[in-house]
Amino acid sequence: MSIGAIASAFNRYLRPALDIAILAWLIYKTYRLLMKTQAIQLAKGAAWLAIVYAVAFLLGLSTLSWVLGLLAPGLVIALAIIFQPELRKIFIKLGQGGFFRRGKRSRSTQLDAVLHAAEILAEKRRGALIVFTRVVALDDILERGTRLDAELSSALLLSIFEYDTPLHDGAVIIKEGRIASAGCFLPLSQQQDIMKSFGTRHRSALGISEESDAVVLVVSEESGALSLVYDARLYYDLDLATINKRLSRLLDYSSYPSSEDADEEA
Repeated sequence: MSIGAIASAFNRYLRPALDIAILAWLIYKTYRLLMKTQAIQLAKGAAWLAIVYAVAFLLGLSTLSWVLGLLAPGLVIALAIIFQPELRKIFIKLGQGGFFRRGKRSRSTQLDAVLHAAEILAEKRRGALIVFTRVVALDDILERGTRLDAELSSALLLSIFEYDTPLHDGAVIIKEGRIASAGCFLPLSQQQDIMKSFGTRHRSALGISEESDAVVLVVSEESGALSLVYDARLYYDLDLATINKRLSRLLDYSSYPSSEDADEEA
């Protein structure tokens, strides 16, 4: 087969297929990033606006088309301002290679150490806030805490949270399987519909999950309840088996939620 024939076949068949495949991959990755933030609501709103505009155009509804044409730019700008934290999170992930990076597998022994410490703290009604970083870096928060860079162990977590040490009231940040920093103060959530019974720990956990893709394990000092916070949502009073299952999935990017997990989180 001549070079010209190969080039012709490439232009006719392979180039369109490659074009569509790359575009589909980019759309899929963008959708996965949007699903990790509240910016998915922005995408849904824009999609509905586009559908209404298309219907108005096809049916020849000139007045509606004219009004939507006037409102669309302002609505897009307003929504972008409202969802600025979520959009910022997406661009941070893109800048850090969020499209291409895959999380490292969490070691089961390290996870067992965290859960063992959380179980003891819950029994003794000792509050704790443990943050697992994923793609989005938390360097600014790490720097404001006490840097440790220590091996992750139940004993160290208990020594931080079980007694009234200077680091007790802050959060522990776990990065790449190590305790990177302790005594870290997290931003409080901006959500208005949080239950009044939730204290500063739960509000801080929600706050950091709104600004990053971190996963937070919270031990309530009042009730001893164990909770997980991620993607700006709080899952309160979970049992250890459920927490183990969810943390294993959330900290391992090679696995995805099963239908059972989706039902539990709905």
